[in-house]
Amino acid sequence: MNSTMETDLLIVGCGVAGLSAAVTALEAGLKVINLERSEEEHFGGNSRWTEAYMRMKNDSEISDDFEEHFAHNAGWNIDPNVLNALTDDAALQPAFAKAHSLPDPEVISAFAQSVPSTLAWLKELGMKFGPQPIYLLTQNTTRIAAMGGGLALIETLRAKALALGGEIRYRTTAIDLVRGEEGAVNGVVAIRPDGAREVLRAKTVLLASGGFQGNPEMMTRYVGVRSKHIRPVAIGGYYNKGEGIRMALDAGAAPAGEYGSYHAEPVDPRSKMAEAVVFIYPYGILVDKHGHRFTDEAPGTVDAHYDNISRCIADQPDGISYVIFDAKVEDIPRWRTSIRSDQPSISAPTLEALAAQIGMPADSLGRTVNEFNAACPKDQGDFDPLHVDHRATTGLAVRKSHWARPIDKGPFQAYPIISTNCFTFGGLKVNSDAQVLDQDGRVIAGLYAAGETMGIYHQVYTGSTSVLRGLVFGRRAGQHAAATQPA
Repeated sequence: MNSTMETDLLIVGCGVAGLSAAVTALEAGLKVINLERSEEEHFGGNSRWTEAYMRMKNDSEISDDFEEHFAHNAGWNIDPNVLNALTDDAALQPAFAKAHSLPDPEVISAFAQSVPSTLAWLKELGMKFGPQPIYLLTQNTTRIAAMGGGLALIETLRAKALALGGEIRYRTTAIDLVRGEEGAVNGVVAIRPDGAREVLRAKTVLLASGGFQGNPEMMTRYVGVRSKHIRPVAIGGYYNKGEGIRMALDAGAAPAGEYGSYHAEPVDPRSKMAEAVVFIYPYGILVDKHGHRFTDEAPGTVDAHYDNISRCIADQPDGISYVIFDAKVEDIPRWRTSIRSDQPSISAPTLEALAAQIGMPADSLGRTVNEFNAACPKDQGDFDPLHVDHRATTGLAVRKSHWARPIDKGPFQAYPIISTNCFTFGGLKVNSDAQVLDQDGRVIAGLYAAGETMGIYHQVYTGSTSVLRGLVFGRRAGQHAAATQPA
């Protein structure tokens, strides 16, 4: 292996995080190279496929619950000693607190504060943001989106990076870090398109190579055997094989985020579309392949609960479920917008015929529906599909909290649903400048992480913040690298 190039900032990845960092650093005068494992037509990983929703009231104000949601989902059974230690000045915090896997409050605060300026910068590059149609019929927060989605973001940023003299090396995969005698990261070992290995030297390295949803070995190791039923939500996820996370952990980086979990979406497994979500289930029932209900389909607005419900689907036999609903769905305004599959529903005039088409025991499905119907409120006059209506079932072991009404009017319909992986929660611990920390909370010199490669999510995804995470921390990494490198 030969050292074949020198650069100021070497970025592993070419999605919104990697390209945000590249443009920022190039604007500051640094020499920058991005490595991208995919061929050029698929560059961008998950960023290429997302609609880039953002948890904001408008393009200059974040949603009111932005930081609060992170605080409420910071981890499981958190030791109060850890929380108390994090209230001290950062320099005085003990190592166990600095390196803890929960999202550091300073990091989340820096995230929230940096969103408006990051979008203002992107607007200067020609991007536009605003309200966009969304497939969620009910929401508990405010959202806008990038016009043109993630594809517009990465194409805009790539064009700017290349115009500023940046370089992108496609079909090139980083597999290990290179460190100097004192431990600072000063390059990577990479595999070129021809399969040969080379050492690429750099003053600093940014890992922005996504999570590990495209790596079945890492998925099984961290998420468990149920991962065999889980696939990436879009083609871009298959390129995210976790090398960035693994090489940093091997170098002593602290893990952060919830390694055993992932951001899940309920998708029609028959569809070839990216993010072929099916969100009609709050207005019907979810059953497993044997015709049994297994979860509360409507504990609240769908955007607040689909993550947990989708992960629950992965635990069912063969990792599949079916939403069952009837002709009364036509009472729901715009109900078809909640289904983005290009495949038709399975439809039949009777429940028995529907069960036969699905390949489900008809007696089991019939018994489930009859028990559900008997448990629904008798008065159906106050059904309000666009607001939580507290119309709950009574007497069932598995309650439905809202929008409970009998399934009794043919024709009956069903969609198959599986749990898909948008991105994994486990990643690397970083500070507010996106510098990677080691297991004692110390900065690993020369190493940054941004986007899905950094870990900040636990329990439930803070919706519509992942693209923002990549943009903000990619930019913060580029800014810090530019400010701290010698001329």
